[in-house]
Amino acid sequence: MNIIETENLGKTVPTSDGPLCILSSVTLTIKLAESIAIVGASGSGKSTLLGLLAGLDTPTEGFAKIKGNNLSTLTEDGRAELRNRLVGFVFQSFQLLPGLTALENVMLPLELRGDSQAKTKAEALLDRVGLSHRITHTPMKLSGGEQQRVALARAFVTEPAILFADEPTGNLDSKTGDHIIELLFELNQEKQTTLILVTHDNALATRCQRTIKLEAGKML
Repeated sequence: MNIIETENLGKTVPTSDGPLCILSSVTLTIKLAESIAIVGASGSGKSTLLGLLAGLDTPTEGFAKIKGNNLSTLTEDGRAELRNRLVGFVFQSFQLLPGLTALENVMLPLELRGDSQAKTKAEALLDRVGLSHRITHTPMKLSGGEQQRVALARAFVTEPAILFADEPTGNLDSKTGDHIIELLFELNQEKQTTLILVTHDNALATRCQRTIKLEAGKML
């Protein structure tokens, strides 16, 4: 079953020197539970592709579908609702809310859904990533690796069909990064989550079932 489909997906933005094509004519299909690495040099269009696949950005040509839903035909609220139901995110910069504890950060997406089991589920995921002893700590009191584990727990706590990760180990030392990679793939297998990663890390890319390489905005 295909969970993501694109056809001639592209993004062009206006600049003072004229239109700049960031991404051009990307056609692909991604299956349920598949793991995909998106690789390429800086400026090749990796993060732009990720944003278009997730419905965080809108294309100037072509379309992307998530579970048969054409993102281009949805309103901004419609895309947000679809992401809330089906998508999780892990970012290089963690994106944790500084005023909330680790537990509260992980509970938040469930609370936004009105899930009465938010605390129980969040505690279970934090235990799963080895942070049950740190649940009352705010991000400032956590190491980079611990913050990324909180971000992973938050991404998986809603049991998303798709997890998008943009350079998830980019701000971590190699040992901590390796631990995060192991957790990503363990949770991917356990939850049967489709995993789509943007990465410069060859070790991480080779762990994925398939690699998509971009060069100057085109898929090779």
